[in-house]
Amino acid sequence: MLGVFDNFPKNVHRIALFSSTTPVKKLQQVIVNIFHKLNSTSLRLEDVSIPSIPECKVLLEFGIADAQDFTFLDGEETTKLLEKTNEKSFQTMDFLCVLRYHRTHGEKKTSLKLDHYFLRFTFGRGLVEVQVYHEKGAMHVSPEEIIDFISEKINENFSKRALRPVPV
Repeated sequence: MLGVFDNFPKNVHRIALFSSTTPVKKLQQVIVNIFHKLNSTSLRLEDVSIPSIPECKVLLEFGIADAQDFTFLDGEETTKLLEKTNEKSFQTMDFLCVLRYHRTHGEKKTSLKLDHYFLRFTFGRGLVEVQVYHEKGAMHVSPEEIIDFISEKINENFSKRALRPVPV
């Protein structure tokens, strides 16, 4: 089923709860658009987390779940997903987030280990739960930092905060 990863782990590394008055459809469309825009974007590691590697860049890649697999959010897949969210909002949306790290020394580029995260967004009445599972890699970015980075990007797309942390 589109949007849900059948093998999402039961024991996750981080859960965050947010309150939101933003309509779920709008929130989901913003999330999809953000992930599409971030795909293949190279950022400084300090833009995403407290850097554990000096002068490191990180390339982000996002894919949407479809039962057993994930599909990269390219232009075509993004359009298809936005049309689906326009028809009906999802209760759950699962994504794969791959972070590829590299350092450059002059013209020489050195690739470092990468991280794979599973992200699950669950939408309820006025609440959004985000679960993060670190599937593999060196964990240069913590699950908490992933949540902070994504929630900040989401909030940047609204005139007032769409996601407000709820203490758990």
